[in-house]
Amino acid sequence: MSRASRPGKSFSEAVLGGTGDLRGAWSRRQTALYFAWTDTVARYRRSVLGPLWLVLGTAVGVVGLGLVWSVLLEMPVQRFVPMLTVGLITWQFIAGTITEASGVFQRNAATLTSIYAPRFSFSSELLLRQLVMLGHNTIVLAAVWIIIPSHWSWTMLLALPALVLVVGNLFAAAQVIGFIGARYRDVEPLVAAIMPMLFFLTPVLYESRQLGPIKEVMLFNPLAHWITIIRDPMMGDVPSLISYLVVVGTGIALWIAALWITGAKGARLPYWM
Repeated sequence: MSRASRPGKSFSEAVLGGTGDLRGAWSRRQTALYFAWTDTVARYRRSVLGPLWLVLGTAVGVVGLGLVWSVLLEMPVQRFVPMLTVGLITWQFIAGTITEASGVFQRNAATLTSIYAPRFSFSSELLLRQLVMLGHNTIVLAAVWIIIPSHWSWTMLLALPALVLVVGNLFAAAQVIGFIGARYRDVEPLVAAIMPMLFFLTPVLYESRQLGPIKEVMLFNPLAHWITIIRDPMMGDVPSLISYLVVVGTGIALWIAALWITGAKGARLPYWM
């Protein structure tokens, strides 16, 4: 019998079922990491630079956007380029995870319809693959901080627990979006269409305080807080308590939803493929 929850179970039973699925995915974490790494390498097979093309693409984006937008926003290059680098790399990680999550189960339809596998294992593989890409992009981050060392401080250490919080949020979000995308196939193209717009509605190229009287609007954008708690420490600033509360609160809500939807709908997933 499937370990996933069956229709008709209560909310608490569904959450417990999702928790059991999560434990199953944790026991297979090494397999997920292996597939995440090999998939990244396979995408650049027979390429001279391999995954370093990721680094090159990010570096070109930082240089190009940095030179143009620093002039448009009338900000010193020494301030804008490091801010842009952290924001852009973090955004690529967030956007890549969310966009890929909308079709994560469809891309694994053969596995889902032939053998049982914990539903969380597909989202964890996706997230690990994005973390591998993020790791490559930190080369650009290190290069910028070596060239422009004015932002080195002990406050930068706050970015590490912030990254853990963001990864936790994204893991749960990927699971929820994955299930919704598997049930409703319009979700994948919808997410692909919305993410470019969110890029400009999220403080990637700018800081929230630069919006003046409408900066409070960013309080309702969880992606803005995900970027803020990572970027502010890297720039020598301590993020606001509100940002931490929003990230933690969003994470709790996402994890409740992820555990419930996995426990309640996990058995139906193969029939949606």
